[in-house]
Amino acid sequence: MKSYNIYLIRHGITEANLKGQYAGVLDIPVCEEGEKKLYQLKNDFQYPEIEECYSSPLCRCVRTAKIIYPNIKPIIKESLKEWDFGEWEGKTTNELLKDDRYVNWVKNNRTDPTPGGESGIKFTERVCRAFEEIVESLVKRGITSAGIFTHGGVIMNLLVTYGLPKKEFFDWITDNGCGFALRLTPSLWMRSKVLEVYDKIPVGNKEEISGNFKDLIDNLK
Repeated sequence: MKSYNIYLIRHGITEANLKGQYAGVLDIPVCEEGEKKLYQLKNDFQYPEIEECYSSPLCRCVRTAKIIYPNIKPIIKESLKEWDFGEWEGKTTNELLKDDRYVNWVKNNRTDPTPGGESGIKFTERVCRAFEEIVESLVKRGITSAGIFTHGGVIMNLLVTYGLPKKEFFDWITDNGCGFALRLTPSLWMRSKVLEVYDKIPVGNKEEISGNFKDLIDNLK
C-alpha cells in the first residue's frame, strides 16, 4: 500500500526568538542570524526531497520554505499560523509575570484564551483542521511527499495529537529550521488518525534546542 511522507519544519530564527518574546501571529521576519543558520543547515545536512510545499502565511515561514526549497512555491494555509497571544504579542515572560491574568493563563491555557487572542483548545482545533485538510488533499491527488513550514507550537500540537510513538507535548520541541519526518499509511490514518514519526530533519543534524525557546516553553508548563 502506498505511504506518504510529510515533513514538519519550524521557521528560522527571528529577533523575537532571540529576545524570548511571544510572537504568535506577529509577522516577524527571519533575522540575519536565522538566515545564516538556515543556509548552514541546508549546506551541512540533508532536507528530504518533496513534491509539494505548504506554509503558514507569516513571512518567517514563507522565507524559510523559499530558502530550503527555492524551486517550489509554497501553498499558503492561513490556519497554520502560530497561537494568537493577543495583547501579549511581543512581550517577554518577565514582563508578563507582572500581570495576574498571565499567571492564571499559564495554569489554564488550554481553556482560557489570551486577552484578545485564543485558547489552547481553539488553537489546536484550528491547526488540526488545517493538517487534516492537507492530508486529505495529498491522498486524493497521490502526492507522496510534502513539506509543511510552520511554528513550534503548531508542530507540538500536531504531533501530540497525531504522532506515534505517543509522547508528551513538550517532548516534541524542535529548534528553528528543524523538524520531524512523518509517515502516513492511509489505512492506519483512516482507522486511528495517527502517523509514524520516524526521523528528525534535516537528516544528520544533532539539534540543540535554543535556550530562549526552552525558557519560554518552560514557563508554559
